[in-house]
Amino acid sequence: MPGRYDIPGALLAYPPKTPSPAAGKIETMPITKRVTSLSDGRELIYFDDADTTLAPGRKPDTRDAQPRPALPTLRQDPLTGEWISIAAARQDRAFLPPAELDPLAPSTPEYATEIPDNYDVAVFENKSPSFGPGLPAHGHDEDSDFDAAHGELTAIGLGRELPGYGRCEVICFGPQRTGSWADFSQSRARTVVEAWADRTAELSRLNGVQQVYVFENRGPEIGVTLHHPHGQVYAFPYVPPKTRSLLAAISHYGPSLMPDILDFERKSDRKLIETEHFTVFVPFAARWPIEVHMLAHRQVPDLAATTREERDEIAVLYPRILTALDRLYDTPTPYIAAWHQAPVHQGRGDIRLMLQVTSPRRAKDKLKYTAGSETGMGAFIGDVVPEVAAARLREVLDGLR
Repeated sequence: MPGRYDIPGALLAYPPKTPSPAAGKIETMPITKRVTSLSDGRELIYFDDADTTLAPGRKPDTRDAQPRPALPTLRQDPLTGEWISIAAARQDRAFLPPAELDPLAPSTPEYATEIPDNYDVAVFENKSPSFGPGLPAHGHDEDSDFDAAHGELTAIGLGRELPGYGRCEVICFGPQRTGSWADFSQSRARTVVEAWADRTAELSRLNGVQQVYVFENRGPEIGVTLHHPHGQVYAFPYVPPKTRSLLAAISHYGPSLMPDILDFERKSDRKLIETEHFTVFVPFAARWPIEVHMLAHRQVPDLAATTREERDEIAVLYPRILTALDRLYDTPTPYIAAWHQAPVHQGRGDIRLMLQVTSPRRAKDKLKYTAGSETGMGAFIGDVVPEVAAARLREVLDGLR
């Protein structure tokens, strides 16, 4: 059975104004969201650029429907209290296929992919998810539901298991099979930012979701299994360890931790960029040879809560940061770009939206590995002085102007 056909588009936020052909008039063109589904029932969402050349209609998915994988199981490590998702279906996911078998490219008559038609930006539910498919049933009271889930998730015991509820999505930045952010227009970058904000809002509303995580992996050195430019969105059924550590740090330091970090880094010689809404810097205690953070100037918990103006700035700063990383050497630099957001039900007045970009590249032909100290004890050893790394990045950023 083919997937649900094109639903009329919803108009989303507006990019910066552009001149109208009509004399003296200024108009805005919206980013459009179009929701449909694949043959197996997974949701597929198209986000059309404000200046798109695509027609509104979309071809349906004509592939035969395949069964969805079994729900993963969460198992708790009693030594740390952390939850591990056992998702065996991920063993069957695509691994560095040849270009003609790229599952994220638009479908062709010769090869049907995950996206049936041409697109600007497309988001779909992951075929081999780490969490889901499936969500817990709603209770009668949202606060009671959270209290019960929080108690269940934070207790520690032996042999504890929970259903691996949640949702995982893939976000494709364009139909081209290869490329980098330097190749994308500002309009396309703005569409991606709008898709991030939309998915953060939508997934945060799902029952049982505790945190939404938006991220991008680039490069086989990171473990990427597809070369096609794309990112992912995870809707976690628990608060992940890094956010739990941040909540503990705020509890110990006080609620001004993140604004104090902002003030501290803005005065440092590690600052790279400062705009109206964000500051970009190399952190004081950088773990990685290349590590860049971007912190919001106001208390905004996640991408969904950003203003139009803040999203406009993200659409400029994000590609600029990643392009600078690629200019450090004469070959592309692998990286993980991670959007750290507040959990859905905790810390929303204290945790501030922050981008963290990290790379293991410590020289032209050398990588930093998480070896005995980092993997065995969680104790990072820095190979590059953060101030030196910042100076090098500033030099590259100056050359991009």
